[in-house]
Amino acid sequence: MAERNNPTHQQQQQRPSRANRTVVPSSTFLQKIQSHAPNTTHFLGFLLLFFVSAVTLLIPTGLTLTATVFGLVCFMPVIVVSSPVWGMHPPGSDRVDSARTRIYDTASHVKDYAMEYGGYLQSKVKDAAPGA
Repeated sequence: MAERNNPTHQQQQQRPSRANRTVVPSSTFLQKIQSHAPNTTHFLGFLLLFFVSAVTLLIPTGLTLTATVFGLVCFMPVIVVSSPVWGMHPPGSDRVDSARTRIYDTASHVKDYAMEYGGYLQSKVKDAAPGA
């Protein structure tokens, strides 16, 4: 009974020790996360669902891209060959037309110059011939 009435003994029983009171916040956070984490069966179910949905979306995407490329490869020659009928010009045709026009203009200028210069010489030759 002497121990019961001892005030120091009562204070020790009421107050918990410091080692029991200190809790690391990160360990409680990890415990909460681990308690809510799915088990292996749920994880495998989610993984299977992910792969099935990925395959379900990737197969139509791949088929669409393949069909697009195949269609372009097959129909591009038809489009290029028949584009003049539609009134469309393939890319670069304007540059070819302008180069053709420049060549024609240059050739006509050279021809005109040659006719002028040749005519000038012929007139000089005619003038020189009667007086010689």
